[in-house]
Amino acid sequence: MYVCLCKGITDQDIVDEMDQGARNLRDIGKRLGVGSQCGRCCQSAKEVIQDYKSLSNSMSLAYSAA
Repeated sequence: MYVCLCKGITDQDIVDEMDQGARNLRDIGKRLGVGSQCGRCCQSAKEVIQDYKSLSNSMSLAYSAA
């Protein structure tokens, strides 16, 4: 799904950057340019980041419980 139409950035692009060490919207903005044009994508990008963090935390908990 496209998150930023101005820059052509998808949710997978954001996930890939999170996998490479980005930690928040500021990091994603610096790496990909999210929010640097019209700014409409910021909320959607935050949601992708939050979903990523929630999934990562869930997987960490499941792994440590095993």
